[in-house]
Amino acid sequence: MSSRSSSADLRHPPVFVMGCARSGTTLLYHTLLSSGGFAVYFAEPAVFDMLVPRFKDLSVSKHRSELMKYWLSSKMFRASGLSREEIEGKVLSQCKSNGDFLVIVMQEIARLQGKQRWAVWGPDNLLYMPQIKKELPEAKFIHIIRDGRDVALSLYKEGWIRPLPWDQSQMLLVAALHWMWKVNRGRKYGRCFGPDYLEVRFEDLLLNQHEALRRISDFIGYEIDPGFIEKNALGTLKDSNSTFRSTLQQNSPIGRWRTLLSQPDSDLLDDVLGPTLLELGYEVAQRDLMVRSLRTRLMEAVYPALFDTKLWCKSNTPLGRFVDISRLRLEQQVS
Repeated sequence: MSSRSSSADLRHPPVFVMGCARSGTTLLYHTLLSSGGFAVYFAEPAVFDMLVPRFKDLSVSKHRSELMKYWLSSKMFRASGLSREEIEGKVLSQCKSNGDFLVIVMQEIARLQGKQRWAVWGPDNLLYMPQIKKELPEAKFIHIIRDGRDVALSLYKEGWIRPLPWDQSQMLLVAALHWMWKVNRGRKYGRCFGPDYLEVRFEDLLLNQHEALRRISDFIGYEIDPGFIEKNALGTLKDSNSTFRSTLQQNSPIGRWRTLLSQPDSDLLDDVLGPTLLELGYEVAQRDLMVRSLRTRLMEAVYPALFDTKLWCKSNTPLGRFVDISRLRLEQQVS
């Protein structure tokens, strides 16, 4: 039996767009929004990775009241277009779980816009797939995957992955290990959900758009028309160029690592990520394996364990809840 209350019954399965950061999650999400069938919501609900660790059991009235106190002052609420009084009343009276909260909010956004379907953008939902599926059995997951070398380069340039203090000079390798950890974690979870899980290659979405959109259409049960998207582009699609296909192909982000990484860095990533890249269908230079340094071998062992530990602490300790509430307060300051 589902853990959801009857107040959160769904007419159409929610679609979760997820993947490692810098893998094209925003591009795919805005593609769905541009298709005309989904409620338009330019924000990340961040329910399972931010709100759940902080507010825990929403069957408790006090927890729901605390949640609404912060959520109503956040960017998440401001982007929704909802009435404070109406949504607050519905959550306080009807919400019994975190899944309920997400469904109530997203269904209200869809109702306001006259839509029947909604999708959720959030790269880190990939890490919470079992919890999401438990609370929302109808959920469908689209995991967008991009060449780990391009992702590592982008994460490195953005400075989003923080290495341990003594590994500051190894930020690129840490970013690559983060990609590998997250992609493998997502694929492991995905195998448990059979027809409710779909992998889409970022490169296919750019270079084989029609075939990629056909697969997504079959998966979600909604026909996505590339021509409609071209004429009604939203978000990153609209800002990039006037047509969808040319927007995607201009200044192509595919294979940037080939020209922007030094040969030693390229060789290192090929060596460390090689088995995962090959399993995913990416090409890896055929050469003798490098002799990894002791430091590299230690990092390969330490960082996946570190990422696992941080995820556990975030979900199960007061420290994790404090970090999340700080992020939520930061969102309150965004204009």
